[in-house]
Amino acid sequence: MYELRQETEADMWEVEALFDLCFAPGREALSSYRLRDGAKPVADLSLVARDELGVLAGAVRYWPVRVGDAPALLLGPIAVHPTRQGEGLGALLVEESLGRAAGWERVMLVGDAPYYGRFGFTRLEGVEMPPPTNPDRVLGREIVSGGWAGVAGRVRPWSA
Repeated sequence: MYELRQETEADMWEVEALFDLCFAPGREALSSYRLRDGAKPVADLSLVARDELGVLAGAVRYWPVRVGDAPALLLGPIAVHPTRQGEGLGALLVEESLGRAAGWERVMLVGDAPYYGRFGFTRLEGVEMPPPTNPDRVLGREIVSGGWAGVAGRVRPWSA
């Protein structure tokens, strides 16, 4: 059993340590991190999962970006502690956070289509992540019906 709640400032260092554990060294050199520079995560969608003892088991963050001129959410990173993987916690974090995304029309991520396809994510045509991102890994999902209709262009930071 996990308690899912909004990430707070007090969680930040623990969450960063989890991301460091789950991802390769140099993760912050990825192009998706350049899109996050100077922005704050979307607070009400960035969640932590703690077990009954209060131990951090997983976390997800979302960031505001622009695709062309359209606002969008960038999902990621999402991580589950290696000792908790295979329990469905990643799916719980994705589903719960997307369920809280009222007010947004679209969400995107860079990830594996077979994994994220079960949550309704498909390859985005005409959406360009900064290089060297593999275009086959740029996925999106509508939050509002028609949310991706006519949306294309370069993905850029929210403040740009």
